[in-house]
Amino acid sequence: MSVLARGGVGPLCAAARAVIPCLWRGKYFSSGREPAENQVTPMLRHLIYKIKATGPITVAEYMKEVLTNPAKGYYVYRDMLGEKGDFITSPEISQIFGELLGIWFISEWMAAGKNAAFQLVELGPGRGTLAGDILRVFSQLGSVLKNCDISIHLVEVSEKLSEIQALTLTEEKVPVERNAGSPVYMKGVTKSGIPISWYRDLHDVPRGYSFYLAHEFLDVLPVHKFQKTPRGWREVVIDVDPHVSDKLRFVLAPCVTPAEVFIQRDEMRDHVEVCPEAGVIVQELSQRIALAGGAALIADYGHDGTKTDTFRGFCGHKLHDVLTAPGTADLTADVDFSYLRRMAEGQVASLGPIKQQTFLKNMGIDVRLKVLLAKSDEPARQQLLQGYDMLMNPKKMGERFNFFALLPHQRLHGRSHPMNARPSKPAVSPVAGFGELAWQ
Repeated sequence: MSVLARGGVGPLCAAARAVIPCLWRGKYFSSGREPAENQVTPMLRHLIYKIKATGPITVAEYMKEVLTNPAKGYYVYRDMLGEKGDFITSPEISQIFGELLGIWFISEWMAAGKNAAFQLVELGPGRGTLAGDILRVFSQLGSVLKNCDISIHLVEVSEKLSEIQALTLTEEKVPVERNAGSPVYMKGVTKSGIPISWYRDLHDVPRGYSFYLAHEFLDVLPVHKFQKTPRGWREVVIDVDPHVSDKLRFVLAPCVTPAEVFIQRDEMRDHVEVCPEAGVIVQELSQRIALAGGAALIADYGHDGTKTDTFRGFCGHKLHDVLTAPGTADLTADVDFSYLRRMAEGQVASLGPIKQQTFLKNMGIDVRLKVLLAKSDEPARQQLLQGYDMLMNPKKMGERFNFFALLPHQRLHGRSHPMNARPSKPAVSPVAGFGELAWQ
């Protein structure tokens, strides 16, 4: 949509800056339990200087600085995954998760006519665990994919994580090529002989028939937060606390800000989070799929346009005040799948969101678990059962995560027929995960 090209995520209005001393004392949004002592991190100092120089910043600008600032960003130079990090993702919990996603991509490749080649593109690949599990399935089903030319493309901004991914996925005997100044900043060969490349931006990934994967990727993209007031919508912004010099606080912008253009006219909620960057990415994926074919699978925390305030932080596997010690904790907000659906409309079809528990059950997780349990010793059995419970239990990940897919319209509705041809009902197989898995 054209609004995504506008400067709606830029600086606050000039009038707002001019009256900061008397008008930035709006409603205070609590960022959680007040800490006993605020750790003054390099990122906090950077943000305080920035706010004092240019005025309060949006939540989106805050998230972008804290997470991806080239010098001090949380994601740029650290490994935040696993038991020693700040959070654990589904691939780190059980190999079954990645295996079933590998099956999903093969199922869609088959349903769409077994194209001679495809790219697997993962956005935010973590430590490479998920891609590794998917590649293992591709190897195990080599007889099915034997005539297909596959390549792997990873979109990753973190230097630290890209190195971990290379260690996880590539063949040691084939050195990884590095070119920091190139859009393709690393190249190699996987352990199964498949070419693999790294990029910092989706736009740099070659266009072509592709399957896209975004697992826990969209939830860390910057969001704008808005509160409905008697004067209309006002954006929630971040300012320096006038009473404590090294502390940040939430306030309301005194006037309309450019990002308000992203709010739906018929919005009924009184507090809204909007992620324009997620909209841009979904539009890019939709355009690529509509032109070249393929599909996208998105899995994340989220809701279907019902939740309000979901912005939160995680540090050491515990909730963390989002404005305390910035740069030391992960920041996240639930994905609004209703917004993603609107961004894809007119270009591709969308399915979901459906709960992770339902998706994995439809993909055959119970059958796969039974097979692995039969081959495992007792310690491994306990690990498998614990992983299954974490993935499927409604009180854990089972109902907190959702799956959402983008597919060409003809994948769901069949191809159109010439006008003088005998009309017939197209034989369209169900999409795995969103219905029960069925091999052709």
